[in-house]
Amino acid sequence: MKFKALFLLLSTLVFSVHFKSQAQNPIIKHMFTADPAPLVYKNKVYLYVGHDTATVKDTNYKMPDWHVFSSKNMVDWEDHGMQLSPKAFSWAGGDAYAAQCVYRDGKFYWYVSTGHQKNNESKGGMAIGVAVSDSPVGPFKDAIGKALVTNEMTTDKKHGWDDIDPTVFIDDDGQAYLFWGNGSCKSVKLKKNMIEMDGEILVLDIKNYIEGPWVYKRKDNYYLIYAGAGTKPEMIEYCMAKGPQGPWVYKGIIQGNVPNSFTTHPGVIDFKGRSYFFYHNGSLPTGGSYRRSVCVDEMHYNEDGTIQKIVETTTGVSPVKGR
Repeated sequence: MKFKALFLLLSTLVFSVHFKSQAQNPIIKHMFTADPAPLVYKNKVYLYVGHDTATVKDTNYKMPDWHVFSSKNMVDWEDHGMQLSPKAFSWAGGDAYAAQCVYRDGKFYWYVSTGHQKNNESKGGMAIGVAVSDSPVGPFKDAIGKALVTNEMTTDKKHGWDDIDPTVFIDDDGQAYLFWGNGSCKSVKLKKNMIEMDGEILVLDIKNYIEGPWVYKRKDNYYLIYAGAGTKPEMIEYCMAKGPQGPWVYKGIIQGNVPNSFTTHPGVIDFKGRSYFFYHNGSLPTGGSYRRSVCVDEMHYNEDGTIQKIVETTTGVSPVKGR
């Protein structure tokens, strides 16, 4: 009987370890994270996320700050802690909504969306700021001492939260572009210093667009991926173009509604020969639409560059090796 009991105990432990190793998604389990923004730098992936702190009874977001994680193999993630909050911006007065960090000329620029105080520069509403650091894990500080985009700069939508979810893309010729928006997708060129707009703000005609744009180039194609209306909001849809300013051609839905969250948010990278799609859902215990969790799965393309449907898994991705 003792041997049988010992065998059952060992079997249970082996099963538990195996199950734990197989259940990678969500990739961050000790806190609720949202709005993933991956960055590849020096053979490592840095992941910038929002932080959900709402209780299970709350009916709206509570997002006090942004956190950074990193991984060399896409499986083991190092926690670098809270590296930025709206308190770092003297003009800010709101939650830490979606953000993205990009690298240029030895600096890391972290574009964030948060509320704006009512003052001489703005009457309030959501705004976009930018912080800067010499390191991908901080410390970060406000790069310009004021918002890069305020609600008054965009007038195509009348609600005060249309200036959220910034994504920045730097083209092969060095020209940088900022995309953002809720209800409509806006775009503007950035100067080389990355903290000033260079030209007028454009409003793009993007089918089913809601929010959360992510723009990148792969081979000869430009991609605009976003949270869209789909057949039931929010789903991830995308457009393709032959240039960073379009015209953007709608290509379809690549991800349906995610478990236990009415929002999702894309982040895309190529790393060590594979393509990866980051998103969030509400699948952790006690999770939900205001207590979300970041996941990652592999992404695959067809020969013509179009994107195959994202297959969501609980196992996540396999460890990657190589230089």
